[in-house]
Amino acid sequence: MRHGGQGGRRAFTLVELLVVIAIVAVLIGLLLPAVQSAREAARRSSCSNKLRQLSLGLATHESAQRRFPAGYVSEANRTPVDAATRDRPPGTGWGLLIAPYLEEATLVSDYRPDAGLGVGEATNRAIVSASPAIFRCPSDTGPREAFTVLGVNGSPHPSGAVLGRSSYVGNAGHDEPWGDPLDSWEGRANGPLYRNSWLPISRVTDGTSHTVFLGEHLSRLSQKAWAGTVPGAASHPTPAFAASSGSTADAAATLLLVHSGPAAGEPGVIHPPNDRAAHVCQMYSDHPTGSHVAFGDGGVRFVRDTIDRTTWAALSSFNGGEVVPNNGW
Repeated sequence: MRHGGQGGRRAFTLVELLVVIAIVAVLIGLLLPAVQSAREAARRSSCSNKLRQLSLGLATHESAQRRFPAGYVSEANRTPVDAATRDRPPGTGWGLLIAPYLEEATLVSDYRPDAGLGVGEATNRAIVSASPAIFRCPSDTGPREAFTVLGVNGSPHPSGAVLGRSSYVGNAGHDEPWGDPLDSWEGRANGPLYRNSWLPISRVTDGTSHTVFLGEHLSRLSQKAWAGTVPGAASHPTPAFAASSGSTADAAATLLLVHSGPAAGEPGVIHPPNDRAAHVCQMYSDHPTGSHVAFGDGGVRFVRDTIDRTTWAALSSFNGGEVVPNNGW
């Protein structure tokens, strides 16, 4: 018989186990922020690269067509016309217009702007409801599936249009001209992307390196599309965003475009990215402390939430003649 003493193994006591668990918990607590920070840095870099490609797509369009794309297209001889906004088909948006310069030519090659409602036409649905990865920021935690277009009253749009989502929006400038029944936004919109804008570079007198063309918006806040819009449609806030911000549904243009303020109806009110008082028609990002914006020269910059509001308004217009500081924003 073997008598005890030499071969026995001493087990951990409960106190020792608790100490080990506590040490592991502390290490996880120390490492987790670093891991999260590294992941966000990667997402932020990916977002910046995507916006840079989109901005270069705008510049390539200008090189090929001698003008930047329109924010979206509304043709004067088309019907139906939305009495509230004077929007008409085809509704082709800036994202669809630059898609051939983004290695998406195969996807959009069969798009027919001349077909009925254009973006809202059933024959174009497979194209406009697609979700090209380049239009989605990896930090955007909102839904990724295509959405059914709604009217202002929240009912499905009569066209049955379904649009692929986008995390990126065009800058229409200070005002929100989509709030009035205007046949033309000329003289009212001072951002580079608005309905039928088609700006030649010579009109961007503030300089393409000092004019914001694109920015971010979150799918978890409201519906945004890359391909275009439909007359009589609306961009609706999610219930949570509506409750926290008081935002309501806005015109069809805001499926693609945002404005910075000051607008005619809000004198002196300017909304930089992530402004707590902003609605579905402003820029938002899930990146901590700020948001990416793309300029007309292909450059991308991270704008902090604390940017001076006057500077932000100056960057949002293409012909205001404002003096924009080179740093500090």
